[in-house]
Amino acid sequence: MFGKTRDDLRATLDEITSAGLLKPERVITTPQSATVGVAGREVLNFCANNYLGLADNPEVVEAAKQALDRWGFGMASVRFICGTQEVHKELESRLSDFLGMEDTVLYSSCFDANGGVFETLLDAQDAVISDALNHASIIDGIRLSKARRLRYANRDMAELEARLKEASDARRKLIVTDGVFSMDGYVAPLREICDLADQYGAMVMVDDSHAVGFVGPTGRGTPELHGVTDRVDIITGTLGKALGGASGGYVSARKEICDLLRQRSRPYLFSNSLAPVIASASLRILDLLETSSEAREQLRANTTRFRTKMTEAGFDVLPGDHPIAPVMIGDAAEAGAMAERLLEQGIYVIGFSYPVVPHGQARIRVQLSAAHSAEDVDRAVEAFIAARSA
Repeated sequence: MFGKTRDDLRATLDEITSAGLLKPERVITTPQSATVGVAGREVLNFCANNYLGLADNPEVVEAAKQALDRWGFGMASVRFICGTQEVHKELESRLSDFLGMEDTVLYSSCFDANGGVFETLLDAQDAVISDALNHASIIDGIRLSKARRLRYANRDMAELEARLKEASDARRKLIVTDGVFSMDGYVAPLREICDLADQYGAMVMVDDSHAVGFVGPTGRGTPELHGVTDRVDIITGTLGKALGGASGGYVSARKEICDLLRQRSRPYLFSNSLAPVIASASLRILDLLETSSEAREQLRANTTRFRTKMTEAGFDVLPGDHPIAPVMIGDAAEAGAMAERLLEQGIYVIGFSYPVVPHGQARIRVQLSAAHSAEDVDRAVEAFIAARSA
């Protein structure tokens, strides 16, 4: 029975390959760090979400080792049966305090967190207004709900206001946006979004996965950056990027929202608890974030250095000051080929093309880390220059 399906799938895979859109998975033979082992050689890694360099931080690793002895390997249960340990409740409390929210619910990933919000809070009487470039997890989460779905162009406040007017008859209106858009490094205009939300009686939800830990004066994300923490109703995020890079996600929100999520959010109710070793190590990470700004400062310095030198060298780098620094190539096949040439130069990056980004906007998304030295950044720029002329 599978024969015809196999032929169809192979034809689709051949189309993906011939279009230069195949996404191979390179095997790393070392811990995640500024330098990793790939294909039998050591290369500089400029494509991880390891913003603060904590993925192999010795203090975090030691905390994880101690947690294994104290809490065991896994919970083998969901939260409401026998899957809640003290460490889960402590992490939820600490995240709430760190983000300035009333309560927090842990999930196995931010994808699950976003998948569990909309269906729980909204039904056919409601409307959700979403930025066009929001993460796939938000898009999929919205699809699970019966709410009316409206979309506005990326960071376009005039269009957002128009959509809010269209939704004027909805019982509940929820504006949802990425705090930072992962393919571009652009930051959402949260103050303007909150102003419109107040004007039209809407709630505001922010997925701050690419911001928490390093954006804002003390690393508390885009709501802190824009001074609107008390005006945002829901923050979702991940423990899998700046906060250690392992896995896990969360919803931090108004207390009543979190209370309802614990009762009705399907990814929360029917998924195993976050591994206690991750919860415990994440507490150590919050300690580090609250006691030192060194990693954030190093990340900002590296970001400025790379963006400035690449622009001076004539590369088309999307504007901004976020450590996501997309180097625009345009053609999908050329983006992939340039990434291969950079690997030959000892720089590990990935070319992004459709369907991850729109047709004709292929790019190499460079991601800076606090783990990089100034010399690492300079070497990356030199490699780009060499790869361009190859």
